[in-house]
Amino acid sequence: MAARKAQAAAEAENAIPEIGGAMVADPPLAPTPDFLAELKRESDALENETPQAILKWAVDRFAPKFTMATAFGPEGMTIIHMLAGIAPETPIFNLDTGYQFAETMELRERVREKYGVTVEYKYPDLTVEEFEAANHGPVYLTDPNRCCFERKLRVLHKAARGWHAWASAIRRDQSEDRAKAPIVGWDKKFQLVKISPLANWTKKDVWSLISKEGIPYNPLHDQGYPSIGCQPCTRSVLPGEDERSGRWSGFQKTECGLHSS
Repeated sequence: MAARKAQAAAEAENAIPEIGGAMVADPPLAPTPDFLAELKRESDALENETPQAILKWAVDRFAPKFTMATAFGPEGMTIIHMLAGIAPETPIFNLDTGYQFAETMELRERVREKYGVTVEYKYPDLTVEEFEAANHGPVYLTDPNRCCFERKLRVLHKAARGWHAWASAIRRDQSEDRAKAPIVGWDKKFQLVKISPLANWTKKDVWSLISKEGIPYNPLHDQGYPSIGCQPCTRSVLPGEDERSGRWSGFQKTECGLHSS
């Protein structure tokens, strides 16, 4: 009985708070019916705008409570490039799970060199060594959902606290999960406004801008990795596969949980 109580207490202590994100910001921002209606109107109005115009609106509306989380994918690098010209002071951070490719980590320095922007790392409470020791080995081998929760989602919930809005790099054509993403909407999971300036863009649009502007990108994209996450759970894709099929291959999983409800 005592052991069960101790375990329950530990789980409660480590649980994600029910209220976070913009709702604990100063001043707080809550998803009232009027505010959600406002976001819907703004999203509809921005539907045919350029990503740059959408980002400019986001900065004007929410800065200095506007931020961005990036995994240094081609879409994220494109948004970083745009923000460097629109609002280079925008805080940008990366979730350092401890399992990222070296090529991914190197992009942080390339961003600093090209744009003068330092991407902040956000870390889980436990190092990879501590996490695997506590779980008798790599969790991603048996339960990738839990690994993503512990190494990404829990960290992101903490990082989201106090912000009013953040930029997302998703495109609607990437997957079924993302097909109905609004330009502007309330992120129920992280409890702040989510802005997706590239929602209407295609993969071709993204890579055309990368080529035209010389935007840094992960060299693994040239080796058959269109979508790059943690090294143990990412493989190159085969001809005919969709661009996220290389993520969590062998599992009924296509999202880490950041962009799914």
